[in-house]
Amino acid sequence: MDKKALIKKRAQKLRRAGRTRSRIQGTADRPRLSVARTKKHISVQAIDDAAGVTLASAFDKTIAVEGKTPLEIAELVGKELGAKLKAAGITTAIYDRGSFLYHGRVKALAEGVRSEGIQF
Repeated sequence: MDKKALIKKRAQKLRRAGRTRSRIQGTADRPRLSVARTKKHISVQAIDDAAGVTLASAFDKTIAVEGKTPLEIAELVGKELGAKLKAAGITTAIYDRGSFLYHGRVKALAEGVRSEGIQF
């Protein structure tokens, strides 16, 4: 891919993420769960936009992932974040998928968070 195509692709991704995030605002009681996904890794942060702080985060490098599929890893990351939020006394959140479709690993992560009792 040439440089112009890469710049255009990045601009389209930022535009999609901007459309999603323009309708979402996280608070201390109901943080925004922002997903970051690459080809190898997936991570999620619980963000209080009003104060501009990260309340909790989870990343696949911090959990044991040997012999697991990418979907199982994403679900484990979601469960880890759900447990951290539950320990902090947070029961509801807003899911921010960014520029990614709600499909595959992004969906599995959301289901992992829900399995810990966090609603969105």
